[in-house]
Amino acid sequence: MGKKIGFISLRFAGTDGVSLETAKWASVLQEEGHECFFLAGEVDTPPERSMADPLLHFQSPIIKDLNKRLFGRSLRTKETTEVIYELKKTIKQKIYDFVNKFDIDLIIPENALTIPLNIPLGIAITDFIAETTIPTIAHHHDFFWERKRFLRNAVWDYLNSCFPPSFPSMFHVVINSSGQHQLGLRTGLAGILIPNVMDFEKPPAPPDEYITDLKKNIGLEEDELLFLQPTRIVQRKGIEHAIELVARMKRKAALVVSHASGDEGYVYLNRVKDYIKLMGVKAIFADDIITDKKRYIREDGTKVYTLEDIYNCCDLVTYPSVFEGFGNAFLEAIYYKKPIFVNNYSIYYYDIRPKGFRALEMEDFVSDETITNVERVLNNKEVRDRMVYKNYQLGLKYYSYALVRTRLRHIMTAIWGHTT
Repeated sequence: MGKKIGFISLRFAGTDGVSLETAKWASVLQEEGHECFFLAGEVDTPPERSMADPLLHFQSPIIKDLNKRLFGRSLRTKETTEVIYELKKTIKQKIYDFVNKFDIDLIIPENALTIPLNIPLGIAITDFIAETTIPTIAHHHDFFWERKRFLRNAVWDYLNSCFPPSFPSMFHVVINSSGQHQLGLRTGLAGILIPNVMDFEKPPAPPDEYITDLKKNIGLEEDELLFLQPTRIVQRKGIEHAIELVARMKRKAALVVSHASGDEGYVYLNRVKDYIKLMGVKAIFADDIITDKKRYIREDGTKVYTLEDIYNCCDLVTYPSVFEGFGNAFLEAIYYKKPIFVNNYSIYYYDIRPKGFRALEMEDFVSDETITNVERVLNNKEVRDRMVYKNYQLGLKYYSYALVRTRLRHIMTAIWGHTT
């Protein structure tokens, strides 16, 4: 008999990495005969299987105000501690309500015990596990020690006890080898490695008529190369490098940025726009005509496309990130059989590259050699086809749903002695 599994996080909405990977895990678990339910500050999951409370969201005004009092300083006042405990009590009751309402057998905190964007939520989940001994799979994406902004704080006691906690009923899953090593080194906990994945067993559908006029509709000429930056506009994405790459191409090219800056503010967005003007590059911010759901046509006749549509039409994916927990866009480029321009960021260098993937690489800056390699691939279909075919086969081998399915089965067997 299948189990009832409850995912808990700050949000399950949009195209951030945590939401995307949660959806993939849920898909795998449902195919295995389990039922999945969702609790977060914001959800776009099926309403009949979801609960939402704004207090769980990192954008909740009271949580944002609390974070200002906890990070970037070393002193925590008595009043702030009392606020944390009151919020923790409220959130913990919401978790009890969620588990009782759906009769949950196992919880999966998604990054909620990893990155301290909502301290009361992390404490509440920790208390709940301690009080119930409920089987738990903590899915860790971004540890607090990986981000400079969290290293000066007034909550070392909470970070050391709840981010993440340790219980006999708890398993820890990490998405890269570095996280696995650091988790063991810093906490003594054993991490199970399950990287981000794509459904490589089911190749994407071929392009259809809907996207034949996509380039024209977003403002590109037919002979212009479409370079896709499939990320939010945040500093660690290194978008300046993609802009420089476009500027140095010998062929006409334009950069299409798929997502807005979101909750990261607008300082870096303005920096990117200034750099685009400085480099004289054609760039299109396409977040208003890209949806993560279904394509549709607006009342004024404007087409709205999916990210898959943009991938299908692009000539090159740009991914010059300085830092990534894993790199979903890398896998998406491989899945849609597109060449990818990538900075040699640490997780790519340590976990992904050694498996044999072929990418157009840069080492922290765009060199003449980088430009030569990009142009060679874009100008030679035979070379390009060999590259993307090999990458897809490696994706199927190392980053398919089968890997998630197998490793989650092992964990659930360790919990119950059986998987259904």
